[in-house]
Amino acid sequence: MVKNLKKLRKLFGVSQQQLADVIGVSQQSINKYENHNIEPDIETLIAMADYFNTSVDYLIGRTPQQNDDEETEAFLRTIHKMSKKQKTAYLDIGKTLLHYDEDK
Repeated sequence: MVKNLKKLRKLFGVSQQQLADVIGVSQQSINKYENHNIEPDIETLIAMADYFNTSVDYLIGRTPQQNDDEETEAFLRTIHKMSKKQKTAYLDIGKTLLHYDEDK
């Protein structure tokens, strides 16, 4: 049973169709996963977990999400919506800031 799929999809601002397109299933399958009518196979579970940068255990409700606070969720939503180029630039800035603090 995929207990946290809808929560993650809403958190990231992703439609059922968008998620379906990315992981290679139909929109109807996503709907059925969310409504507990069918269960995805392990490859699909892994693809969903990878897409949302979480664990399969969290996706199926076995473990709590490690970053459930609102600030972290907002941060993750922002990062998720960035293009690959924007993410690369953001990571470069972050690395620069980390090294700046280490140099002090």
